[in-house]
Parts: sequence; C-alpha cells; structure tokens
Amino acid sequence: MLPYQTLDEASDALGRNLTYAETLWFQYSARKSDYFLYCHTILLLFFVFSVVPLPLVFLELARLGGFERFKIQPKARLSSAQVFRCYKDVMRMFFFVVGPLQIVSYPSIRMIGIRTGFPLPSGWEIFAQLSVYFVVEDYSNYWIHRFLHNKWGYEKIHRVHHEYTAPIGFAAPYAHWAEVLILGIPSFLGPAMVPGHLITFWLWIALRQIEAIETHSGYDFPWSPTKYIPFYGGAEYHDYHHYVGGQSQNNFASVFTYCDYIYGTDKGYRYQKKLFQKVNHYYKASAS
Repeated sequence: MLPYQTLDEASDALGRNLTYAETLWFQYSARKSDYFLYCHTILLLFFVFSVVPLPLVFLELARLGGFERFKIQPKARLSSAQVFRCYKDVMRMFFFVVGPLQIVSYPSIRMIGIRTGFPLPSGWEIFAQLSVYFVVEDYSNYWIHRFLHNKWGYEKIHRVHHEYTAPIGFAAPYAHWAEVLILGIPSFLGPAMVPGHLITFWLWIALRQIEAIETHSGYDFPWSPTKYIPFYGGAEYHDYHHYVGGQSQNNFASVFTYCDYIYGTDKGYRYQKKLFQKVNHYYKASAS
C-alpha cells in the first residue's frame, strides 16, 4: 500500500509532479495492499492463457486457405473437442497448481524486494530488467529442460507436455504438475537477481507466457516481429523439438538459440533444415 494519502503528498515526497502513469498507478493502488496487488498476477495469467491463443485456435479450426502455407505441420490437425480438452486441462492445472502457487509465493516476492511504490521505473529500466530476465530464464530453463529429456525425467514428468507432437497455443502450459513447479524456478530467478517494480514483474510474466504461446502456435508467420530479435528461436524452432518427441536431443532452449548452438544440441535441427533446403532447391530447379 502506498504511504501517501493524496497526490500532493506523493508529489512532495518525490520532489516533483507525478507523471501521468504514476497518477494512474496512485489512483488504482493507493488503498490496496501489496498482497492484493500481487494477487493480480493470477488474473493476468488467466487472461493471457485464455485470450492470447484464440486467434491461433481459430486458424487451426477454420483452416483458412490464405494461412495454410504458414502451418508448420499441415497434416496434423486437432478437432474442436481436442482443442477444448487441452484448454480444460490447462485451466485445471491453473486453478489447482499455478493459482495456489502464486498465492503462497508472496513472502518470497517481498523478500527479494519487488516494490509497488514510487517512482515508477523508466522505459529503459524496464527494458534492461526484462532483458536480464529473458536471458537468465532461457539459460536455466535450457538445463532443466535438457534434464527432463533423460529417461527418468521424460517418462515420469516431461512426456505429458509432449503429448502434442504438433503443438497449439493452448498447449504451451500443458504439462505435468511437477514440471509446472520446476519450470517456475527459471521464471523467478531473473526477478530474484534483479528485483524491480511489480509492473515490470507483471510485464515479464505476460511476455514470457505470450512468447511460449507463440513458439507452440504451430504457425511460422514471416511478418512476426520476433523475427527481428537476435538469436530468437520461434515457432519453427520449437516445433521441431515436439515433432521429434521423446527421443529429441535438440532445441531445448525456451526463447533463444545460443545455448543449443554452444552445447551442440541443435545439430539435428540444422541438418534437417539444410536437407529440406536442398530438396526445395531441387524441385524448383526441376520445375524451371
């Protein structure tokens, strides 16, 4: 809860007028406890999981001709009943695992120093912290994901996530409850190392989930803005990992590609991609 009763008190404490964003934040959060504000994270996750995949689900079910060429595995299709079952299973996990986890994790949020007060972070501060969060999460997630592909980890836990060999957006958080808990650690490491404002934390949670939905979408759109992010994996990159399945020892990274390249766990993917390029070149040459 903010320690100010009025906007003037907040301005006096800062020694300047509040920005428009700070005014909005004051009007919304001034009389709300920090715990109540943190619980908004649950609603944010529910909104992202429920709404962001909808356009992709529409494309999956409608099978619009203009978008079919962007589907990575065009022969793999899910029915509306299968899509709904996936969403239902994810929401069950959300209500019984993710939601309670968010509620009980509040003491750790206070301990690492995520704040709710003034001043609000600048755009550059948010960008710098989010960059750290993505890099830290990507590196630590790589090793956990790689561990989950050993015989015990895959058979006992990770095989659930690989039930979708041709993933859809709703399948991004579809996993065993233990995997949901384990992979929550990499997401928390960045904010623990570089704590910021609660708004930055919300942005991080939303962007990470949106990224996961995009990489599980099953579609590779050439106009996606993520194409301009250096070393970004994307839907095609992660789709290969699901296509190969339990035997996959490739493309473990969650966001970027540098870990797979450094540790040699993208060789199968790169070999297949070169092979497809040669085949396409051959067919184009034959046609001309």
